Amino acid sequence: MTLEPRRAYQGTNLVDILDRILDKGLVVAGDVRISLANVELLTIRIRLLVCSIDKAEQIGLNWWRYDRFLSTSESEDTITRLEQRIAELERELAAREPPIPPSVTE
Repeated sequence: MTLEPRRAYQGTNLVDILDRILDKGLVVAGDVRISLANVELLTIRIRLLVCSIDKAEQIGLNWWRYDRFLSTSESEDTITRLEQRIAELERELAAREPPIPPSVTE
């Protein structure tokens, strides 16, 4: 009985594939057009870019830095400012309204 020498597995695993995609980038593009009697009713253009943040910044895509819904420091400042404004309005409202007299039970 002879044994064949084992060959080293040269395949790539998922981590290697993801590393390559994030390093180089992957673009998926497509168009969907809906027409009726040669009249275009709807066009959907789909563009998907999958890459690392470093790669995106290298190619000039850094919209997340300026998006007010994604910026944490700006949203925290907004929340703090709104909480202070609510407290101020509550103080003003309490100063305007006369105190409610206790109910008389007779």
